[in-house]
Amino acid sequence: MSEPTSDTTTNSPNPTASSGAGARQLLGMKGASGTSNIWKIRLQLMKPVTWIPLIWGVLCGAAASGNFHWTLPEVGASIACMLMSGPLLAGYTQTINDYYDREIDAINEPYRPIPSGAIPLWQVKAQIWVLLLAGLGVAYGLDLWAGHSTPVLFLLALGGSFVSFIYSAPPLKLKQNGWLGNYALGASYIALPWWAGQALFGHLTWTTAFLTLAYSLAGLGIAVVNDFKSVEGDRALGLQSLPVAFGIEKASWISAGMIDVFQLAMVAVLIAIGQHFAAVLLVLLIIPQITFQDIWLLRDPVAFDVKYQASAQPFLVLGMLVTALAIGHSELVVM
Repeated sequence: MSEPTSDTTTNSPNPTASSGAGARQLLGMKGASGTSNIWKIRLQLMKPVTWIPLIWGVLCGAAASGNFHWTLPEVGASIACMLMSGPLLAGYTQTINDYYDREIDAINEPYRPIPSGAIPLWQVKAQIWVLLLAGLGVAYGLDLWAGHSTPVLFLLALGGSFVSFIYSAPPLKLKQNGWLGNYALGASYIALPWWAGQALFGHLTWTTAFLTLAYSLAGLGIAVVNDFKSVEGDRALGLQSLPVAFGIEKASWISAGMIDVFQLAMVAVLIAIGQHFAAVLLVLLIIPQITFQDIWLLRDPVAFDVKYQASAQPFLVLGMLVTALAIGHSELVVM
């Protein structure tokens, strides 16, 4: 198949495409229009909209280290770490997921690049390898910059890349199990970039590692939101996502419960370490999330999943930063 060069739409159009479909295409969001521009297609495979929480996670880790300074070298290192976590390794994760999900996408989102035939599979495989190797290379370079005797960033990048592979690829394909798959996704989007940012500028402690893994259970709830749009294809191919296993209504309550309960657990931790002001701020950021859950998530998660995430997730990620800053000013940075 020859590489498309024009910018005209040739792959199967999404029936829900609107005037904003072009932007959705570039961001890799549901409701995208088609395109034949190969670079736009490659960007769509990488789903730029998913880079944001990883970039933010690096920022949170840097804050939690208690050792980040606004100097040019450290700002440059943080940007490189964000590049590694977001465009490179999250882009790798999303591309490999689309590669292994091409049969599901043919049912749920046939307008996506691979099932629509807009990009040949050999190019998808090449993109996967380029993003993976570039991400690992940047991670190793950051270890050299930080003077790590043990290449912590490289090992984190390698481990996260392996989790991404077994999340999508058979025979393990963690996403076949709603609990395991969504927790792997939540940890990859919350814990791993946090660990990278904290290890880059300070020391990753067992205590903060455990807390971020607990925080990732809120990320499990967020990951469930992404499953509602795929129920038809998941059910047809035997994937036990939570909406398939429990039904859409129960799964929406599980999602909301996980998001709220484990953020409230972080409130309890902040109180326990004497960070009372941060605990109050986190509660104030949880309240609007619960409100948007009532308005969007619990009423019709299939129709309103994007609206819910756009409304509620800014408060969740701000809560992560509040928690990280509080940890960075507590005794937990040395425990």
